[in-house]
Amino acid sequence: MDKNRLYWVLQIGGWLGFALVNLFFMSLDRGITAIQVGAYFSLATFYFLSTHFLRYTIKKNTWFEFPLEKLTKKVLTSVVLLSLVNMLAQIVINLAFDTLNPVSDIKPLVLLANLFTSFLFYSLWVLMYFLFYFLDNYNSSLKYQAKINEIKLIHLRNQLNPHFIFNALNSVRALVDEDPVKAKSAITQLSNILRYSLVVDKHKVIPFGEELNTVKDYLNLELIRFEERLKVIYEIEPAAFHYKIPPMMLQTIVENAIKHGISNLMKGGIIEIKCNLGLLDDLYIWVRNSGQYKGDTTSKKKGEGHGITNTIQRLKLIYGPRASFKIYNQGQEFVVTEIKIPKQNLILD
Repeated sequence: MDKNRLYWVLQIGGWLGFALVNLFFMSLDRGITAIQVGAYFSLATFYFLSTHFLRYTIKKNTWFEFPLEKLTKKVLTSVVLLSLVNMLAQIVINLAFDTLNPVSDIKPLVLLANLFTSFLFYSLWVLMYFLFYFLDNYNSSLKYQAKINEIKLIHLRNQLNPHFIFNALNSVRALVDEDPVKAKSAITQLSNILRYSLVVDKHKVIPFGEELNTVKDYLNLELIRFEERLKVIYEIEPAAFHYKIPPMMLQTIVENAIKHGISNLMKGGIIEIKCNLGLLDDLYIWVRNSGQYKGDTTSKKKGEGHGITNTIQRLKLIYGPRASFKIYNQGQEFVVTEIKIPKQNLILD
């Protein structure tokens, strides 16, 4: 149901309900007559028309764009004026249906009571109308923000793909002249990696096991290239395979470990991938590699520096503050990258 139709359903239904409820309680007290039915339905019609006029005024004069102080004054003034007009309308309706008792119905206290009652009804209507407007706007903003986030995620994934493919091709190229037999095996692994990079392009998160398999293929390529200069260690808790993570996240961290860590060391080094669950069943992923993290002092050549920034941005877009990313030096020989993936909505059925 669109917003305009919903408004009319609530507006008609609400004031019709107002008349029926009043008539019901009156029937319990002393019974009702056709004249009283006409009087209450006339009053409900006046409420209907006056509140619709208020809505028209609000929309035409764009009150929602006013500062809060100005909007409050406008609304309060309108509600008071409508309440006064409604009090007079009740007198006119009673006169029209010959139900007015001048002695009892026009006393100051009775008039004040009618004014106060009208003020409450108009205030309630305004509160519901503004609440609906702001909730609707809030939902629209969430949908808009979700769309923007989706576009950003696609952009970030597209940013990774060319860089990732370039690194993998470099690994195979180094083997073609050195060892053609190993190069054949490497090409098979490369095809697996490329297939993966194409398949995951449309997914916000994927099973951890799929990402890990691709990381293993990539590291197998690097093991062929580095030979004894690279040692890889896996410590994966079985429960980790029940989680989903952003695609190419772990892959990017491992690539950085090779490019900025192992490849810069004459003797090579180690890459250790460890995954386990925390106290609150959040998934913790550690990548520990030989090297030193230089932070902002590292050179920022074109095409470099995307990995860490990209990973942090994607974690923030998908999980907000529930995820975390840390990278730090462990002593003088190792760099540790630590990622926390929240449990909520990630466990596979």
